[in-house]
Amino acid sequence: MRHDGPVTDSTPLTALSADDLAARLTTVRADYEALQGLGLKLDLTRGKPGADQLDLANELLGLPTSYKDRAGTDVRNYGGLDGLPELREIFADLLGVEASSVVAGGNSSLTMMHQVLTWLLLKGGPDSPRPWSQEPVVKFICPVPGYDRHFTMLAELGIEMVPVDMNADGPDPVAVRALVAEDPAIKGLWIVPTYANPTGSVCSAEVAAELMAMPTAAPDFRILWDNAYAVHHLTDEETKSADALGLAAASGHPNRPIMFASTSKITFAGAGVAALAASPENRAWFLQRLNFAAIGPDKVNQLRHIEFFGDADGVRSHMRKHRDLIAPKFTAVEDALTGRLSGLGIAEWTVPTGGYFVNLDVLDGTASRVVALAKEAGIALTPAGSAFPHGNDPRDRNIRLAPTFPVLSEVEAAMAGVAVCVELAALESLARD
Repeated sequence: MRHDGPVTDSTPLTALSADDLAARLTTVRADYEALQGLGLKLDLTRGKPGADQLDLANELLGLPTSYKDRAGTDVRNYGGLDGLPELREIFADLLGVEASSVVAGGNSSLTMMHQVLTWLLLKGGPDSPRPWSQEPVVKFICPVPGYDRHFTMLAELGIEMVPVDMNADGPDPVAVRALVAEDPAIKGLWIVPTYANPTGSVCSAEVAAELMAMPTAAPDFRILWDNAYAVHHLTDEETKSADALGLAAASGHPNRPIMFASTSKITFAGAGVAALAASPENRAWFLQRLNFAAIGPDKVNQLRHIEFFGDADGVRSHMRKHRDLIAPKFTAVEDALTGRLSGLGIAEWTVPTGGYFVNLDVLDGTASRVVALAKEAGIALTPAGSAFPHGNDPRDRNIRLAPTFPVLSEVEAAMAGVAVCVELAALESLARD
């Protein structure tokens, strides 16, 4: 939906005279007062599936129809620590890895990430000189803007965070290479390689190859490859993720990446299935640690998903149904921002081809004000700076937009309001300068 309100002049705001700036501020304040008068109660805070997306998987509620997998394993009983073979094959196909590298787990890839980090701290990896907790300092490189739950996990575990820029083709490889070559305390790097949260960036094969091959001062350097959105396409062009495991093995660092994925935004967000993929040595290390924490995953839920999808192509077909539901919401975000803010020189935003978010950069120093204005108008946004370690965006300009959960009409209303707030915050700042 294009904005068709009273403010249509696209002259850059910094080019306006003081009088014109004051006049425009008066007009936009009136727009904002009208927005407040609508009594909105809208939420763009988290990247959750909408109810209509969850409905796509309701058939799961009547599955499985059997309690045995194709080998005759009784899924109701203990065992099978690495998950059902059929499910591992589905994940392997989707992630472009061998089924032998996959461990199919419970409902949360985030839990598997936390397990990996915790066990690295307590025990060290197969190529660690000692447990990470015995190092004086442990640091992780964090591409920014990035995924807030990655950052809060590191903070909770006492791991220091070193931000680097997330470019359109992945983390800045020059910056990463310089950091890891000199500092043995830097033990790892987070990355969402495909349709990254929140920028929608896709790590190119060239950048992925450089990350896997670069020399590191830490002999047990890890790249936690969170492929949360590998099949979450928004267009007919379905981007393929880089072959992290293959590139790492070819470069002589097979243990460097550990890959994660789940169906949390494919079937049911709290009742899906998750998986890890890694080198043979890392996989054995993970299962050795897991053996002390579990006797096997929820194989009933795994079989339920196997019956529902059938194979990896079943997943791909299912994701096209998701695309049909959420792509119009991303179009609504683009239309609202373009209609009101294009040409004003106060905001930039991504137009992602996949994933769950739109990354909005507003005038420096105004993101917190935009969020506050939106809240006062009944529109909840993710706190400014959430996509940075410790919530600290040094430029106070970044806002993550999550349009999937509300219905389309609510996205349109919310984004029209957000655009007003972005312009009002910018005008207030420019008027003070």
